[in-house]
Amino acid sequence: MDHLSPDTAVEVDLRRTIEALAAIERPACSPGEREAAEWLAARLAEEGCEARVEDALAYDGYARPIGSLAALGAVAGLAALRGRRALGAVVATGVAVGLAEDVSNGPRVFRRLTMKRRPTQNVVAVTGDRDADRTLVVLAHHDAPPTGAVFDQRPQKWFWKRFPAVVDRTDTSFALWWPVIAAPALTAIGAALRRPRLMAGGTVLNALTVLSMLDIARDRVVPGANDNLSGVAGLVALAAALRESPVHGVRVLLVSCGAEEVLQGGIRPFGDRHFPALPTDRTWFVNLETVGSPHLSLLEGEGTVTMQEHEAGFRDLVAEEAAAGGISLRRGLRSRSSTDSVIPHRAGYPVATVISITPWKALANYHWPTDVPENIEYSTVASAVALTERVARRLAADA
Repeated sequence: MDHLSPDTAVEVDLRRTIEALAAIERPACSPGEREAAEWLAARLAEEGCEARVEDALAYDGYARPIGSLAALGAVAGLAALRGRRALGAVVATGVAVGLAEDVSNGPRVFRRLTMKRRPTQNVVAVTGDRDADRTLVVLAHHDAPPTGAVFDQRPQKWFWKRFPAVVDRTDTSFALWWPVIAAPALTAIGAALRRPRLMAGGTVLNALTVLSMLDIARDRVVPGANDNLSGVAGLVALAAALRESPVHGVRVLLVSCGAEEVLQGGIRPFGDRHFPALPTDRTWFVNLETVGSPHLSLLEGEGTVTMQEHEAGFRDLVAEEAAAGGISLRRGLRSRSSTDSVIPHRAGYPVATVISITPWKALANYHWPTDVPENIEYSTVASAVALTERVARRLAADA
């Protein structure tokens, strides 16, 4: 490989990691997810890390509990339409609250009552200056995403081609979970106000949610090359870079979580285990989340129900390092979905979520069968690795 340029050599290694893991079927809480975790821990150990697989427990999906709640909301709507408005309003209100707290990483009461947690695995590797009192945690996740008709990007691409100026002005993604929560809320409001049309509209929306969740729950996963083997490959490449050129003054934790696709299943037990030993004033998080699309970007905030702005000072530091390294990094984007970043953010840590987007401001091949290694923009992944390395060295230099 001596004839390759450094950038090309990095991309070759990125491709090898992604291709090896994409061949493993990796739904959350599955044997394949464990196989991927063990493969990754061994690979990080080869790059000089102290790497281990940590067992944890998580719920193995979101489609079934969300679909069940929506079905209960539809039943409440039918009851209200048949004259039992008080009962319908109370049940629909409870459904709306349950949906909102579940998708926004609340206590998840409904899941606790109706589901059993299953084994998942987080990979935790230590590199950098192991004795430093500053820590940079670099996140990714190795479970693969489910698919379903709701993830078809053709309508979004059509809208972009038809109304490019509108897409260019819109930097906050569509709130996919709002209609799901609005459905039982409409039923409750309609029942309280005696408005049959609102009750009927909420009932229909709840039924559509049920159909969508049934489609997602069919246990089909895609290879997940972009989401999020691109981030996992970034962890391996960063470990290699820090082994070749060690950093002093900052400890680096490379963490690949399991069960991210069930809405942050692995990062929550990681936080329970590790946050007490990570002071918020000396720990930073960079989340490499789907970094294989054409344009590297930085999320300013994210949140399924309410927007949670990430700490501005650390976002600016990341952007400064991108500019200093000649790395193109788009700013100003906000997401109405959630990544593993929301858990450390709520715990008080500075977080930077590095993503990548298409020209129509979507994650390329998101939750779709085309999310394969052949469709990765490896130069974007390499840029994400270079940016994260620069951030690590900046934090070390500022110590």
